[in-house]
Amino acid sequence: MDLFESSLKSLPLLARGKVRDIYAVGEDKMLLVASDRLSAYDVVMPTPIPEKGRVLTEVANFWFAKLASIVPNHLTGIDPESVVAPEEREQVRGRSIVVKKLKPLPVEAVVRGYLEGSGWKEYRETQSVCGIKLPPGLERASKLPQPIFTPATKAEAGMHDENITFERMAQIVGEARAKEVRDVAIRLYTAAAEFALTKGIIIADTKFEFGVDSAGRLHLIDEALTPDSSRFWPLSTYRVGESPESFDKQYIRNWLDSIGFARKPPAPPVPAEVAMRTSEKYQEALKRLAA
Repeated sequence: MDLFESSLKSLPLLARGKVRDIYAVGEDKMLLVASDRLSAYDVVMPTPIPEKGRVLTEVANFWFAKLASIVPNHLTGIDPESVVAPEEREQVRGRSIVVKKLKPLPVEAVVRGYLEGSGWKEYRETQSVCGIKLPPGLERASKLPQPIFTPATKAEAGMHDENITFERMAQIVGEARAKEVRDVAIRLYTAAAEFALTKGIIIADTKFEFGVDSAGRLHLIDEALTPDSSRFWPLSTYRVGESPESFDKQYIRNWLDSIGFARKPPAPPVPAEVAMRTSEKYQEALKRLAA
């Protein structure tokens, strides 16, 4: 079933994010329910994308398992259906995880291996991205000499995330923590990108979120390397200098651009065929990765 918004009564609701609804499970755990909402340009669309929450959860769990040797994550292994009332199990089935309650860091850890999106825009203006100087002559969708770490601030609902320099991040979270996050994020991206290439997928860039436990240990939280937080391009059609085909929310972004969307609320209803095509792209990413 499509789920635009969960309505659990058996657990206290802590927050509704752009995509996930968050409930308290006791004092030290949370239930994250991945809805079928889609956010583009930091605006939530009013139309659910079929199967999206299930696909996000499967893809994230796949990467949490594959990358667990690099950094701990927030998974507890508790069955989500066991923490809700029997009549609520269908709402959480296949789209939810029970996680440790950690203190999130107030920055997003973005890693870019290719030049696209806001990075491409900034490069054309300054030949750099988030204060990192890049070689001259790069084209759209160029592979970078090595992955770069380009942090961003977390925006409030309806606001846009803002790219910041590493130095600014160090002021926010401390230099030692900033270096740890940068190093771990680049290791995660590199391992995932190398694996994805064997499945015919280029991971052009991605966004990680991290939290710390009471002992100060870093954990990967939220989600990992999904079509929501990453650009996935098919290797077979990739061409430098062109806007690549993708298995992610770029399809919706392109549709919004084509109708002149102003990139601020309210968002227009998404036509059924656009929603279905977006759903197919998300499912294709999962199918290829897990094959």
